[in-house]
Order: sequence, then structure tokens, then C-alpha cells
Amino acid sequence: MLRGLCVLILSAGTVYADPVGITQDTMSVPFETTDGRVDISRIQDGENTIATEWTLTSRACPPFCIQPMSPADGVTTIGELELLAFLQDPQSVVIDGRIRPEYEAGTIPGAVSVPYNEAADRLGELGCEPDFGGYECPEDVPFVALFCNGPWCGQSPTAARRMIEAGYPPEKIFYYRGGMQVWQSLGLTVVAGR
Repeated sequence: MLRGLCVLILSAGTVYADPVGITQDTMSVPFETTDGRVDISRIQDGENTIATEWTLTSRACPPFCIQPMSPADGVTTIGELELLAFLQDPQSVVIDGRIRPEYEAGTIPGAVSVPYNEAADRLGELGCEPDFGGYECPEDVPFVALFCNGPWCGQSPTAARRMIEAGYPPEKIFYYRGGMQVWQSLGLTVVAGR
């Protein structure tokens, strides 16, 4: 009888465990995609771990060198809560600056694939007009948030610098330095890129 009561109490602890929220007051953030609504939340399994490739701590540098907090003058670095706000803002664009196969393997819901080596050539998609080897960008171009694999990934910092060199205003660029590594370490929703 006592043993059965102990098992019941222990299992009740997992059933009634505290939920894993994004913030104290936010369990999920809804996001509308072309395929329907996605609720961005944290994984509720208290035993969840991130996939092996995201647990590596020591990669050869170069190319996997620790990135500066800001990739260029005028660019603002942001965290997860600010990135979630970007996803809620229809006037902003979240850009996955990784190469296409990495994007397709898993990305942040709502992120658009613009590989770092294409970023300077695709400013027309953000409302800029070609102008003698670069682009002329009007004041109302969207705010963009760039990310890649994590603090050791140079893809989105390179994209930001190339966009600025091509004419995109740096004050309209935000850098989610944590990237996919930190996003996944927090157990946030990941979807396959399309």
C-alpha cells in the first residue's frame, strides 16, 4: 500500500509539473504562415535535450570563430523575445542567413531563406531598387532580423555586412546572435524550411 502511494505521488509530480513558458506570462506566440498557424512555444518535456550537432562546443576557427556582439556599426543585436516580436510584426522580416540545406533541415517558424552569399543580390525583395552596382533603399524598407547557426556562425554577420555594402540601411538590420543553437537550447519550436 505504501509503495503504491509513493509511486502515485512520484508520477503525480510529473503530471502536475510546472509548465515551461516563454516568459512568466507567455506560454506560446502564434504565428501565421502560408501553411497555417504555428504556435511557437517551448518543449514541455523536462527531460528534453538538444540534438547532438548543437551540443558541440569546439569547432575549428576559422571558419567557426566566435562572432562579435554586433556584426557592423548601426546593427542592433537582439535576443529571443525581441525575435518573437519581429515575427508578430507584419512590417518586419526574419531572415535565416544559412545555406539552403541547413534552412530546410530546420528553422525558426516564419523565417525566410536568404543565404548569406545571396543577401546583397536580393535586396529588391525588400523594396530596394538596383542602382549602379548596389541598391537604393527607400526609408520605408522593412526592419530585418538575421540569424544563422549560433554565436560561432559567420553566415548572418556576413549577410548583414554585404547588405549594408549594397545599400541597405544598417539601422534597419537586427542580429539574433544566438541563432539556431540558442533557439534550440531553449526548446523553442523549429519547423522544416520550405
